[in-house]
Amino acid sequence: QEDVVFEEDILRNPFSVKHWMRYLEHKKNADPKIRFNIYERALQQMPGSYKLWYRYLVERRTYTQRFPPSHSKREGLEKTFTRALAYMHKMPRIWIEYLESMVETGKVTATRQAFDEALRALAITQHHRIWPLYLQFVRSVGVPETAVRVYRRYLMVEPDDAEEFVDYLISIKRFDEAATHLADIVNKHKYKSKRGKSNHLLWVELCQLISENAEQIHTLRVEPIIKGGLRRYTDMIGSLWCALATYHIRTGNFEKARDVFEEGLASVNTVRDFTSIFEAYAEFEESTLNSMLDDDEQSTDELELRMARYENLMERRPLLLSSVILRQNPHNVDEWIKRVMLFEGKPKEMIRTFTEAVQTIDYQQCIGQPQVLWIEFAKLYETNNQTLEARNVFEKAVQQPFRRIDDLADVWCAYAEMEIRLKYYNQALSHLRRATNVPSRKKVVQNNTVQMRLHRSLKLWSMYADLEESLGTFETTRAVYNRMLELRVANTQTILNFASFLEEHKYFEESFSTYEKGLNLFHWPVVYEIWNIYLTKFIARYGGKKLERTRELFEQCLAHVPDKFAKVLYIKYAQYEEDHGLARHAMAVYERATKAVQKSERFEVWQLYIRRAAQIFGITYTRDLYAKALEDQGLADREIRQVALQFASLETKLGEIDRARAIYAHGSEVADLRSAAKYWEAWNDFEVRHGNDETFREMLRIKRSVAAQYNTATNVAVFRAATETGQQQASSSDAMAVAEKASREQAAKEGLAVKFVRSKTEKENMDEIALDDDEDENEDEDEVGVDKDEDGTKPNTRTEIAERVVPDQVFGSLGAKARFEQQRSNS
Repeated sequence: QEDVVFEEDILRNPFSVKHWMRYLEHKKNADPKIRFNIYERALQQMPGSYKLWYRYLVERRTYTQRFPPSHSKREGLEKTFTRALAYMHKMPRIWIEYLESMVETGKVTATRQAFDEALRALAITQHHRIWPLYLQFVRSVGVPETAVRVYRRYLMVEPDDAEEFVDYLISIKRFDEAATHLADIVNKHKYKSKRGKSNHLLWVELCQLISENAEQIHTLRVEPIIKGGLRRYTDMIGSLWCALATYHIRTGNFEKARDVFEEGLASVNTVRDFTSIFEAYAEFEESTLNSMLDDDEQSTDELELRMARYENLMERRPLLLSSVILRQNPHNVDEWIKRVMLFEGKPKEMIRTFTEAVQTIDYQQCIGQPQVLWIEFAKLYETNNQTLEARNVFEKAVQQPFRRIDDLADVWCAYAEMEIRLKYYNQALSHLRRATNVPSRKKVVQNNTVQMRLHRSLKLWSMYADLEESLGTFETTRAVYNRMLELRVANTQTILNFASFLEEHKYFEESFSTYEKGLNLFHWPVVYEIWNIYLTKFIARYGGKKLERTRELFEQCLAHVPDKFAKVLYIKYAQYEEDHGLARHAMAVYERATKAVQKSERFEVWQLYIRRAAQIFGITYTRDLYAKALEDQGLADREIRQVALQFASLETKLGEIDRARAIYAHGSEVADLRSAAKYWEAWNDFEVRHGNDETFREMLRIKRSVAAQYNTATNVAVFRAATETGQQQASSSDAMAVAEKASREQAAKEGLAVKFVRSKTEKENMDEIALDDDEDENEDEDEVGVDKDEDGTKPNTRTEIAERVVPDQVFGSLGAKARFEQQRSNS
């Protein structure tokens, strides 16, 4: 009864797809045969409905897949597809379903014919949906000839997929046809690989294919192809040569393979390509030799020939590698020399290599020292006792267009040294005279070669001067040195050598004149050595005889001296004044030195200044020097503290306690508690020995202010904690008492007794001290604890003042002590 409603609806609308689909939806759980019957009835009414045909075919194919390929249901499905394609032959989706069902049946011929019918029926624009299925089918059936023919048809439509065809041909071992198609791909310059491969990579694959399968390649000419790649792809030369050799090895043409290896080794320009070819060559020879060793029938002569060939290859490796490097740069002098050394023990080969080298190199582009090549070439003849040939080599070498003057100078020097070794001394001097001959200005303008500028070579002139000094006369040597100074071809060592030479021959004034010429030629800092030796020699010669001249020299030297070299020269000047001049002049020089030297050397100069002043004028003279040193802005804080400690120690020894305390206070401005602990310890010890409560409190106050100034919060906290602890232990709130108690405890631990000692001021010519009035005396007695007699009278208060012997250092060394004794005796 439910179907009646749908049947009536279909009768009313037999050409409505929607009503048929509604009926089929109602029957979705019914038997497939019933549904197929409904589809057939609908298609009789509407045979051109794609929707009905597609749903019908898909549903029937799904139903049929449960049966084997030979079942009758499969044949019914095929007939149904045939009926459908009579109306739907332009629908690719129907064809795809049909073709997939035919592939499932396993009927190769029928399936192939179905694919062909589909391609004929569909438009060319829809073939791309059929070809993937077709190619997959022909690859799977296992009939290579069919697949090859189908691929050829496919490449007519899609030529860019030729790589897939090549891969298939390789997989079925049809290498000749694969190589042919791959060569066609490589020759197409506009070909774009769908796999992203470059033309270069495709060429490498072609070479590898034809070299590894040489026996099956008949269509292509392998050798021209690979050699064409050698011209086109220079970065793959090594692998291409190896591929060509491999091709000949696989074809059994071993001699041709050796020729290819030798040609490759003689043509590559990189060490990488050389290494790959040489290793392949050596492996080939080794494998050939091993195969002959395994074969008992091989003749002994043939075996020895192969072994000699292999050994020769190994021995030639350094030479072959050298040839590769020289092909990269034929102007590499160092490599030419290394190549010559490879022929050591073979003079003819060495001479041939030297000749080739000097003819090849370009002096403007060469790497290394080209003069070494000529010098070693001449030494080769010299070693073999062929002096005339060695001279010929040098004569040719001095005419070469070297790039630098020093290169040509090295050749002339080597030429002269060879003559010296052969004991032809006059010839050596003659060569150097030729080399140092100054050409006319006209020649220099017309021909500005390196030979025209050779007379400016310091190296050449220096050797000439040394040789004249050893072999020539005094006059000739002096003439050479003077000529060098005229041409301004000299350095500081030349000046010193000339001056020393003149001094050895007792020409002292001329020697000093040479120093003066050197000073005019050069500037600071080059002239430092000249000044230093000049002043030393002058002082050693004349001492204090020419005082004013020596002072002028020193002043001339110090006028422009850099601070880096000032210290030595100022000290030398001051020492000279001490030895031969006036002490006050020496002090003035020291004073100037403290301002002229580097900041890092000022402290040392101040120390020397103060020490010398104390020795000459006495200790009291150094007070002003210490004061100036403390005000010197060039000294570091550490150095100022050290000066302050020395100054305070001096004042303490002289009994000037207040002055020493003021110096400590002044130096504390740069005494950070974190880095100047020794300074504060020294001041603390000073106050313990010579201070009182007030001075100690003042020191602590200054210490706190310095701590605050340098933001030493930690030290301030420690100091406050110590103060609070002292107040709890002592009844008095006096910080001095706390410090005194702490000092006693520390001393008790160390076994010492530390007490404050009142300072005493010794006055000269004082025999007694008058006491104040009775009231003041009583107060003083109560204060210092002076006892009275029983009757209440005071004891005798006259005190004997002890006298101290004044040290000799106070008076210095200029008669100050004698004057002091005389004044004392007069008084």
